[in-house]
Amino acid sequence: MKILPVVVALLTGALLIWAGQDMPDFGDPDAPTNHHVADWYIEHSEEDIEVENMVSSILADYRGYDTLGETTVIFTGGVTVILLLRGRGH
Repeated sequence: MKILPVVVALLTGALLIWAGQDMPDFGDPDAPTNHHVADWYIEHSEEDIEVENMVSSILADYRGYDTLGETTVIFTGGVTVILLLRGRGH
């Protein structure tokens, strides 16, 4: 019974190593994940948003709701930390 977890862990590790062989190199600019929507953003962001700064146009318009959600989570976490550190008044 104690050999089963070892066999499962070894098989899972072997499967992960085998599956990882097909992945592109780390940081490869020609990897498919770098061309999913990035090329479209580069070509159309200035005419769609009419903002010269491409990063600002992507964060403010294309990913606006996502950025708002991330900002809300960070703000809520900050307020929680402040309230926890402040403690109860005596």
